[in-house]
Parts: sequence; structure tokens; C-alpha cells
Amino acid sequence: MLPLRPSRWLALPDTLHERIAPTPVPDPVLAAWNPRVARDLGLPESREAARPLTALLAGNVVPAGVATLATGYAGHQFGTWVPQLGDGRAILLGELVTPHHQPWEIQLKGAGRTKWSRMGDGRAVLRSTIREFLASAAMEGLGVPTTRALAITTSPEPVYREREETAAILTRVAPSHARFGHVEWLASRGEHETMRTLVDHVIEHHSPSLLARPLAERHAAWFEAVVTRTARLMAQWTAVGFAHGVMNTDNFSLLGLTLDYGPFGWMERYEPGFICNHTDHGGRYAFDQQPRVGLWNCVRLGEALHPLVDEASAIAALERYRATYEEAIAAAMHGKLGLATQHLDDIDLVAEWFALLERTGADFTRAFRALSAWVPGEVDALRTEIPDHAGLDAWLVRYADRVAHEPRSHAERHAAMRAVNPAYVLRNWVAQEVIVAAEDGNFAPLATLLEVLARPFDAHPEAERWGHPPARDSAPVVVSCSS
Repeated sequence: MLPLRPSRWLALPDTLHERIAPTPVPDPVLAAWNPRVARDLGLPESREAARPLTALLAGNVVPAGVATLATGYAGHQFGTWVPQLGDGRAILLGELVTPHHQPWEIQLKGAGRTKWSRMGDGRAVLRSTIREFLASAAMEGLGVPTTRALAITTSPEPVYREREETAAILTRVAPSHARFGHVEWLASRGEHETMRTLVDHVIEHHSPSLLARPLAERHAAWFEAVVTRTARLMAQWTAVGFAHGVMNTDNFSLLGLTLDYGPFGWMERYEPGFICNHTDHGGRYAFDQQPRVGLWNCVRLGEALHPLVDEASAIAALERYRATYEEAIAAAMHGKLGLATQHLDDIDLVAEWFALLERTGADFTRAFRALSAWVPGEVDALRTEIPDHAGLDAWLVRYADRVAHEPRSHAERHAAMRAVNPAYVLRNWVAQEVIVAAEDGNFAPLATLLEVLARPFDAHPEAERWGHPPARDSAPVVVSCSS
């Protein structure tokens, strides 16, 4: 049994949560286990050793003295205000304190109905559970802040989406799953004192350095920190070619974590307007719109916080968003191009590189990885990735002149670039291949892919094909909010 303690959400007013037990499933099986997350939590690293936890991770048993709960929130979904959402299929088991004294919330996603399920069944299906399990591992491997996934527990219980599928429960962990939507919900209900209590709770447990600030400044400083974390997260998504797909305010973390993986996608062919969610008909959450949407969501949070943060302080924090994002993306692009110093015309060099990728339809990840091995006079790998050889050669002349003014050797530059330009991301076709195998009862490819994504900058000869785009004649993998 996990050494859980009651969730700290229980110390907050009852309006924020409902005490609800998970709904048991028949014949649960511990199908997938993340050894790195387990190690950090002080749990057994092998799936075999963790099998005694299966009933707990399925929601079939709850430790004595632990009150499980779901939380309520609201949010702007595709720009439209929805006054009540909440954990419709996610139930917090409690908190596990690691050997390093770090508390982690343990949440079961797909564990059954809550008062916020609306018309839903409270369940998750295997394909969406695998996608989130792998996506959170991929983001962690890339160094992007994210919630983490410990395990997948399966059951033969049927769940109906577009077709009949089998149930799965994701064990998701994070320091906190607190969302923009929690604050918005309380503000919309006029529960300003409860909102103050929630914000103070988040500050105390996750930004304790702010407690030294005078009370009148504390909330404004916290909001500024949330805005800063959000801007930096948007830059990190951009740098790795990640599109979230459903950037509703209720899917944004107050801790700056990537939260709620649904119709996400890593961009393959470089296309600024890439839309990964086929239900996003207007492209609101297209790849190149994400920095703007991140700011829009922060504005909505600032409006909700008006009783705690005065307008002038909120506007000042929001006005710094753009500079924070631009500083973070500039640093990321310098790293991806192997530039240790900054020159005034670097922005043009970067813009010309992306124009070349867009014009030729080059693969975002593979093009940067090929550039990580380039030396003057050797362009074979880049020529394979970028078919406009004349355009490539013209850009390389400028790039060669730029790196000639760098203090590092070619070998040092290559090593630095390979540490930030991955060979592997979670491509949709790869995820689908693993899902199909798992639906047939074979979870070995899932375990192999998990290891590859945990070390995406390394060579994995046994999985080399997973670093390629899908075959030209393959059917596209379509993802939506039910994925």
C-alpha cells in the first residue's frame, strides 16, 4: 500500500472539493509503470515489484484514513465561458511524500463519476491513457515542465466512445493540480474569501519565498510569477515543436506545468499554423497561436484575481509577458542553433532558417538534429532533410560565418546542440502503433518507447525508425478532445 497522507485540499473550504470514492473496476491489471517516476517517489522501480499496488491504482481500494476527493473549477473553453466544469473523471487519492520530503499529489484519471461528471461516465479509455502516459514522459525527457504519469491500470470493463473500448486508469502525479480554472470558478461565484484562501494555500506550499513579501504585495508578486512561468512554458512548447490542442483556461496550471494531454501533437512538417486537434475548426489553438493564447489565459486569470490584485499591478505583470516570452524563445533558439553568444542580426538568421523549413516542408525535429552534426563542407544529412539545396547552401554560408565568430569548437557546438535538439519526439504515428499493440494485449512496445522518450537526445538504434516521419502512404492519425 502506498504511504499516503490526506490531501492538503481537505484543509481548504468544502466548496472547492467533493469527497468521493473511486468506482472499482473488474479484474484490474497493472499494464504500464514508469520506473523514473517510481524512483523519485521512493517506490519500486520494476513493474513486477509494484504489482501489489494494482488494486489501489485501479481505485478498487483506498488506504484507511485517506479521504479521496475531486475538485471543482470553471474555465474558458475555446474562448467561451463555461461556469462549471471540475474533475469529472479524476479523483485525488492523497499525497505521497518522497524520501526527499517533496509531497506529490496522487490522482487517478478515469476512476469513476464525480458530481462534476455532468453526462460523462467518469472513465478513460486505453488509447487516451497511453497518449497521456507517453506525452508526459516525453515532455519530461525534453526538459519541459509537466505533470507526470506513474502507471496505467487496465480493466476489461467496456467504455463507449466512438466505439466500444476498454477502461484504463492513469495514475497522474504533480506537486499540485491547481488550475487557472479553480480561481476563475471562485471569482465567478463571488467567493472572494475562499479564493484568497486558495491563493494563499498555493503560495504557502509552492511559492514560500513570497511569504516574506508584505501582505499588500504578495498576491501581485504571485500573479506575476504565474504569468512568467506561463510565458516561459509557451516558449518551451515552441522550441520542441509541441502543440497542446486544447488550451482552455481550465487546462492551465498555476505552477506552470503542462497539464491535460488530449489532442496534442508534435509538429512534423514545419507548418506555423499546424492544428493538432481536428475539432479546432478555427485554429484557435494552432501551433503559432499558443504564445498569444497563453497571454489571453493570463489576462482571464488576472481578471478573476481582481479582488486580490489591483489593476495596475495586474497590467504591469501582463505587460511583461511578451518580453519574458521573447527572451525565453531567443535563448532556446540560440541553443538549438548552437550559438553561445548573441549578435544583433541573429533574429534574421533564425527567421531565414524557419522560412527555409516552411518553404520545403522539412521535418522540424529532424532538420534541427541534422544541423546539430553539420560542419562546413559536409551537408549530406541536411540535404536529405531540406530538398531546396540552393536555398540551404545560401543559408549555410551565412550560418558558417556566424559560427566562425563563436568561441566554441565544432565538437563543442555539436555536443551542445545534440543536448537540446532531440532525435525523438512522440510522433502520432508512433503513439498509434504502440496503442494498437496494447489493445491487442502487447505492452512491450509501450515500455520500449517509454525508455526512448526518457532519453530523447541519445541514439537508440533499436528504435531508429521511430525518429522518422510516417510513411507517405500511411493514413493520418486524427486526434480530438476524445483522444
